[in-house]
Amino acid sequence: QVQLVESGGGLVQAGGSLRLSCAASGRTFSSYTMGWFRQAPGKEREFVAAIRWSGGNTDYADSVKGRFTISRDNAKNTVYLQMNSLEPEDTAVYYCAAKLRLAYGVRYDYRYDSWGQGTQVTVSS
Repeated sequence: QVQLVESGGGLVQAGGSLRLSCAASGRTFSSYTMGWFRQAPGKEREFVAAIRWSGGNTDYADSVKGRFTISRDNAKNTVYLQMNSLEPEDTAVYYCAAKLRLAYGVRYDYRYDSWGQGTQVTVSS
């Protein structure tokens, strides 16, 4: 397991951008698949994006594809979520998640065993 801390959330207008960061502990960060999930009030937690330990494969929810980009900097033990063209529907608490060498099922929250505390993203219309 790794300890995860999200940051970078805030209030932005529709069409604006934010970059979320997730700082992780541990020397084996480069061996972990990292995911981003979000949960809006009254809704279930949903998958946003994931990047595998190799860095060669990424996955995105259809609702964010083309607008969001997930990346990682293993030297800094950090994963990022660049969020562009934000919409009010993107308003949610965003969570960072990790699982050692997870290759399949990256869209399902139950596949991960480490979670951050979440960071609030609010998009005004």
